[in-house]
Amino acid sequence: MMDNVSVIKGFYLSGLSESMNYRSVLFSLTLLCYCVILLVNITLIVTIILDKNLHEPMYILLCAFCMNGLYGTTGFFPKFLWDLLSPVHVISYSGCFVQGLVIHSFVSNDLSFLAVMAYDRYVAICRPLQYHSVMSKQRLMKLVCFSWFTPFCIVGIKICLTSRLKLCSPYIARLFCVNGIIVTLACSPDETMVNNIVAYVSILFYVFHGVFKVWSYIYLVRTCVNSTENRAKFMQTCVPHLFSLITFLFTVLFDLMNVRFGSKKLPQTFKNFIAVEFLVIPPLMNPLIYGFKLTKIRNRLQRLLF
Repeated sequence: MMDNVSVIKGFYLSGLSESMNYRSVLFSLTLLCYCVILLVNITLIVTIILDKNLHEPMYILLCAFCMNGLYGTTGFFPKFLWDLLSPVHVISYSGCFVQGLVIHSFVSNDLSFLAVMAYDRYVAICRPLQYHSVMSKQRLMKLVCFSWFTPFCIVGIKICLTSRLKLCSPYIARLFCVNGIIVTLACSPDETMVNNIVAYVSILFYVFHGVFKVWSYIYLVRTCVNSTENRAKFMQTCVPHLFSLITFLFTVLFDLMNVRFGSKKLPQTFKNFIAVEFLVIPPLMNPLIYGFKLTKIRNRLQRLLF
């Protein structure tokens, strides 16, 4: 395996090259954004952990969801803040793969958690009498572990396959390392066939996640149409989940389209904005939406603050 590893010792991240004239402003805004993300996510996590009345499947899943948001943003913001203060934007060979692993697994984890949360809402509204037996503590822990472990393994396999490639360029036109971009730096496209196959298999895996979410919400809507009580439950607990799902999917799809089909004529600043959306908007907005919309969390936060 060592014979196939590139002699490249690090990578140059060239995504910031056009924005360094506004370094101070970017650093201040980025630091403020990261601090707010940390504050709202940690507040929600601590609130759920400390209040025993919130130790229910929906809130435990929300707690894990926020933890994943902290995990993903930690893979991006500290390095990005450092780059804003540094004249040269470099990352070590191993550091690039670790960053790629963290950010890719963050996205995959979120997709898995959103699928489990959709299943939880389906059982709660469509099969209320069976809810506590179906969403038992043992099953909940299995679902949470599955949502963490499976995506991490899939992304880990992709990263390992990429690490065996011989690379011919150390330049990445991004603000952070992306596995797909590293694959395009391979000297021989023939060597990337296995990478592409695994990538398409993983995409198919998450397409099934999407089908399952759509199926869940079809049943939810059908169940709630003729019931005032179920409509209230839907508005209270499903609307935040739908908002999280739609926001996350749109931000990730924008970035995927940018990676696959992004035009070289587009300004680098615009590309950067698209690239970091999924690392800023969902981790920032999700805790706020859930905190305001879910009555138990809102009441608990009001007691803590006032």
